[in-house]
Amino acid sequence: MTFNRNIYALLLAFFLLGCVSPPENFPSTPQISFEDISYVELDNASDSLIVSVRFQDAEGNLGLNAEDINPPFNPLEYQRDNSGALITYSNRPPEAPNFNPIDWEINPIVNNTPINDTIWVKQNPDFNNIFIKFYIKRDGVFSEFDWSDPPYYTTFNGRFPTILSDNNERAIEGTIQYSMLSSGWRAIFRNDTIRVDVQIQDRTLNKSDIVSSPEVTLNQILK
Repeated sequence: MTFNRNIYALLLAFFLLGCVSPPENFPSTPQISFEDISYVELDNASDSLIVSVRFQDAEGNLGLNAEDINPPFNPLEYQRDNSGALITYSNRPPEAPNFNPIDWEINPIVNNTPINDTIWVKQNPDFNNIFIKFYIKRDGVFSEFDWSDPPYYTTFNGRFPTILSDNNERAIEGTIQYSMLSSGWRAIFRNDTIRVDVQIQDRTLNKSDIVSSPEVTLNQILK
């Protein structure tokens, strides 16, 4: 079973409103509504779970590109001791976690300097702009299925690209379709009832409300 951590987002359609002043009902904080969830199985390739949300935003400052890696969009925060030195796995303090691919980075480049060691890191949530949580129904009650727990040590949070191609703020609305790739959807969820929660964030770090998919099984949304 393998999981693809290189999650990608597809912006299928968006409608731009070129307004000097945004409409009164367009919020400065992104506003979203749930639109669709579907599941696609492919031969000899990772299967895809796809969620779609409608959005509205007064400034249009939505999306991050590959070059957006400087603070506050840096992917990692490197942990240091009281002297300012990077914390390595061999010299980790008692409160440091055991090795896993989320909390430790092997041979990173820090401040343009290669570090030939394993360094304690914390994931920066603001590196992403779309946040996904999974819930699974057991005995009629939903509980979170946390992908960051063992044995998966992963996340389906990710990025969708910049929507406006210039720096002129204006109100926009449209649909974001976000595809999550994995070869393990069937192995994990089988015939279980699941729910997916979605939230997005703009470049000034304003978060939308959280919206939820309907309760579904993979078979119900298979395309």
